[in-house]
Amino acid sequence: MAAQVETTLRGPDSYSLARRVIEAMEAAEVWPTPVNFELWLYYLGEPDGPLGREIQRLLETREPFSEATADMLAAEYLPRGRLSEEIRDAGRVLDRELSSVADAISDAHSSNVAFSATLAEASANIESADDPEQLKILVTGLTAATHQVQAENASLEQRLDTSTQEVARLREHLELVRRDAMTDALTNLANRKAFDIQLESAADAAESSATPLSLAVLDIDHFKRFNDTWGHQTGDQVLRYVGSVLARVSPEPRFAARYGGEEFALIFPAEKTTAVLAALECVRKEIRSRALRRRSTNDDLGAVTISIGFAERLPGETAMSLLERADAALYESKHGGRDMTTRARNQQQAAA
Repeated sequence: MAAQVETTLRGPDSYSLARRVIEAMEAAEVWPTPVNFELWLYYLGEPDGPLGREIQRLLETREPFSEATADMLAAEYLPRGRLSEEIRDAGRVLDRELSSVADAISDAHSSNVAFSATLAEASANIESADDPEQLKILVTGLTAATHQVQAENASLEQRLDTSTQEVARLREHLELVRRDAMTDALTNLANRKAFDIQLESAADAAESSATPLSLAVLDIDHFKRFNDTWGHQTGDQVLRYVGSVLARVSPEPRFAARYGGEEFALIFPAEKTTAVLAALECVRKEIRSRALRRRSTNDDLGAVTISIGFAERLPGETAMSLLERADAALYESKHGGRDMTTRARNQQQAAA
């Protein structure tokens, strides 16, 4: 789909598509920032795709399309994202460093070849030399050649040391960029992209080691009410609060993520069901126990509650099937009164 959009942008329909994007953004009251424009571009290009479904959900629930939301969607769904430019920059730096090292190695090699030739010539001349002055000239020449080789080798060592430091700095920078691309900007939890990767990895590990794996999906109850009553900044405050609680109860190997909107997820590798249930109840009760206040006015926001659904992985079950069953359990919690935890049913059914 990304290739199709890119092709359209370079064809005769590009201006028509751009106008449709602007019209759709205006109708949704979304600011035409570069990130928002690109998101809407791919949304209109594939309305039934993952990004399209998420934007449609945001529109239907009238959730705010804040800068943080746009950054989260861009990191999770856009085909290139900000990481590509960072990678291109890193590639240019790496090419420069490799070229510099190659030049230094070439110079050192040429110097060593010349030095070998000088040694061979000096060896032959020394054998036939019978004049002290001639020997002095030979020794002086060898000394100069030796100093030149030493200088070339010292230059190479310095260049290698500098390049090693630059590559190490580059590696550290790219790791920070990669981590940023996998992090939700609002809550600092892992984002949807990181969650998908982690869940697949955890499912594969559980299958190969025959160890348990549980997945919980959590949703903030009546979240739309916070946005409608108090404004989107207050809604963001609630999201950050829930994220902070999940971060505290998720030391490795547990894994917490903002799944999308007001939904979160927790992965529990190699933990018994009793431990998972205890952790989820701890999360639910802690979130409900704290009385939040609006930062700007100190107004009482009331209790924040969450609904939870969780599922235990079945032998041979895929990550997608596990997520679907946890989602179904969350749906039961929502329709069973909210502020509760529901364990997925039909545990005996193996995934196809």
